[in-house]
Amino acid sequence: MEIHSFRIAALALSCASLLAAQPVDDTKVKQVVILGRHGVRSPVVDNSTLNNFSTQPFPVFSVPGVSSLTVNGATNETILGGYFRLWLTQEGMLTGKDSADASSVYFRANNGQLIIDTAKAFWAGLLPGAGMNIDFYPQQDSDPLFSPVAAGVAQIDEQMAVAAVRGRLGDSAQSLTTAYGPELALTRSILFNYPASQTPAPAAPAGKLDVTTLPIAIADSASPVSIGGLGTVVVAIDPFVMEYADGMPAADVGWGQLTAGGISQITRLYNLALDLEYRTPYLAAVQSSNLASHIVRSLVQAATGNVMTGALANPSTKVIMLMAANTNITGLAGLFRLDWILPGYPADTAAPGGALVFELRQSQSTGEYLVRTSYVTQTMDQLRNRTGLTLTAPPASGPVFIPGCSVRNATFDCSLASFVRVAGRAIDSGSVDLMN
Repeated sequence: MEIHSFRIAALALSCASLLAAQPVDDTKVKQVVILGRHGVRSPVVDNSTLNNFSTQPFPVFSVPGVSSLTVNGATNETILGGYFRLWLTQEGMLTGKDSADASSVYFRANNGQLIIDTAKAFWAGLLPGAGMNIDFYPQQDSDPLFSPVAAGVAQIDEQMAVAAVRGRLGDSAQSLTTAYGPELALTRSILFNYPASQTPAPAAPAGKLDVTTLPIAIADSASPVSIGGLGTVVVAIDPFVMEYADGMPAADVGWGQLTAGGISQITRLYNLALDLEYRTPYLAAVQSSNLASHIVRSLVQAATGNVMTGALANPSTKVIMLMAANTNITGLAGLFRLDWILPGYPADTAAPGGALVFELRQSQSTGEYLVRTSYVTQTMDQLRNRTGLTLTAPPASGPVFIPGCSVRNATFDCSLASFVRVAGRAIDSGSVDLMN
């Protein structure tokens, strides 16, 4: 008993010492760069395609067409924009006078309609009293910031891309079917409407494609590599997360067979595909260096007050909002080796509406500029219930450690100078332009 008490006392003293060692945060925000994902949408293929994979017809979303922002998705994005409005006002980046604040806010969206609509919904929450001013390329063009390969800024060596992905798998992509066996088994049981515990599993229904048995193989492709059957699995499971997050009746979420926990498990397959295609170091360097370069240069520009080639907006811009896709967030995270995990999501999930946030902060005692990174997203239930957000009832968020840069404080800050050095090592200069 005495030894046990001593250990508790020692642990308490150790924790108190650790807390006391955390420095007082005397920093102020100078600029915030937000890289967000689009909101909840309809599936990426039509139901006539999806129904080939399942015994029951997929539910119909409330919006026509594929990859369209839903009404509830827009509402959630406006709610999230409203939360950022509160936080940025608290941090002194906004004043609440929207028309005046808009002059120090830069919005840019990738040019798909889904992403433009998401940006508009976010703006409606962030600056409801100001006319919208969102930059995006014509829809027939590729924006080099978000799609540098398609825009001709970067070039993928397909043989290198295939080798890089295969090398991560020991040149045995099909072994993923064993490593992710439970996720594939759950997926199959949902699609073919039988209990996941049923043994043996029933045969595939006549006329239906069993996506879980399609061979997984890495090969040349334009987007950016082919992952074989895993790509079809992703198409088949993509609606489940959107059904739940869009607030569909429970009977329509995986035909009543999926809880939030089951969706989280199945999402590991989706994240696997993104990881291979966008976090693989070679592919991250080619596909995400231009975005990274513009973000880094924007932070430096804001710190120095001098116009910098290849930066976004101008030195006095306080908020830079970049609306894109989960592929962009995943790729940038891969480039800087960033990781996060938040309640209800698998590790490194770029959730609908979620965002990587880079804060440029300045110490008031030393004048040093720091970079603070976090990942912010509504939880699955906040999305499903369209829960209002406030500073006291916020979305889920967590600090993000930047390898080679962050220090051991509660928010993993790193000096701007160190961040620039880390970025310089990670960014492929041959995949960057210095245009806005």
